[in-house]
Amino acid sequence: MTLENIKLDIDYVRSQFPAFKDPLSKDWSFFENAGGSYVPKNVIDKLTEFMTSTKVQPYAEYPMSKIAGENMDKATNLFAKMINAKSNEILIGGSTSINLYVLSNALKHIINPGDEVIVTNQDHEANISPWKRLKDYGANIVEWKFNSDDHELKISDLDKLINSKTKILAVTHCSNIVGSVNNLKEISDLAHKNNIIVIGDGVSYAPHGFPNVKELDVDFYTFSLYKTYGPHLALLYGKEEILKNLPNQNHEFLKGQYPYTINPGGPNHEELVSLIGIYEYFENLYNHHFKNKNLSTLGKIKKINNLISLHEENIANPILKYLYERKDLNLIGKNKIENKDRAPTISFYSNKKSSKEISNTLHKFKIATRNDNFYAWRCLEYLGIDTEDGVVRLSMTHYNNYNDTENVLKALEKI
Repeated sequence: MTLENIKLDIDYVRSQFPAFKDPLSKDWSFFENAGGSYVPKNVIDKLTEFMTSTKVQPYAEYPMSKIAGENMDKATNLFAKMINAKSNEILIGGSTSINLYVLSNALKHIINPGDEVIVTNQDHEANISPWKRLKDYGANIVEWKFNSDDHELKISDLDKLINSKTKILAVTHCSNIVGSVNNLKEISDLAHKNNIIVIGDGVSYAPHGFPNVKELDVDFYTFSLYKTYGPHLALLYGKEEILKNLPNQNHEFLKGQYPYTINPGGPNHEELVSLIGIYEYFENLYNHHFKNKNLSTLGKIKKINNLISLHEENIANPILKYLYERKDLNLIGKNKIENKDRAPTISFYSNKKSSKEISNTLHKFKIATRNDNFYAWRCLEYLGIDTEDGVVRLSMTHYNNYNDTENVLKALEKI
């Protein structure tokens, strides 16, 4: 198989991740990135540094505490810049599921009996269950179903669902099963014409290019930081004009101090500080490939996003093509990535063998993957797939290389 040359320096990228040198993991091709990514050395170093020198209650005036607080603020500020948000528009919580549950509890006050909330059947359960609970407050839950032929969410179908009673729309930016990237900007524009609040789930999108939340014009956006090369935390962005008016979900004395009002308990201190390491990694990645050091953080992220997209397209498309052409395997979603219209998150199943059996066979060839419904059981149920056995998912990110592509193709040939 002839593979194209790439622009991303993959050897440099992989040199930043200790997992590729670790005796336990170095011989495996890692295809479970959609479940959680490896972390670069910068993140590990920041975590170790905090735990060694500043593991104290932050924001006091003595040195260890002062530095701890300053670094917590630094991490928040840097991540805000990376996604084009204000620092008081993002919060760091324990997981996307927790963040969205707290947010739904804060938004329930806008619901009157008979109002409608739209969810999709393409989403991860984290962006469905919290909104379905609003039926306890009188909301009617409306499901925006994807097309069963091409597995895509059609905006024309959404337009038919929207009416004067629609208050909230919860939608995925990118499905963790189908892999398609939904046009969140167009969806937001349509919703806002009808005064609807939009909650975008970017968990499966952000690992392949950090979003510009202001360009998307979503009201809220969330993604998991442990899938974007960091610790097990999650980020939630919200527009300031909405955040400051939400009912307090935290301690009573924090009333009015958004975004802490929807972050009960606050962030994990040491893991928050380690997010500085993600920023440093992307800064190093930029400096390794580009000469203009005066570019803004957002400008640098955009250039790195483009490098990542091209590389991921090149390593994922041969797998998509192979699975599409296999008559005994069923590929879900598009069979080719073009102009970042799909993530390299590839799900498939067989009519002859269980997904568990296929997954176990891949393990014998040192392909790290699994079978599951991946918390998108409504999506699989709609497709008529056994939600217990699920699908096999091969999820890649920018540190995967052509060797990984070749390894999985050789392994699939044995099935």
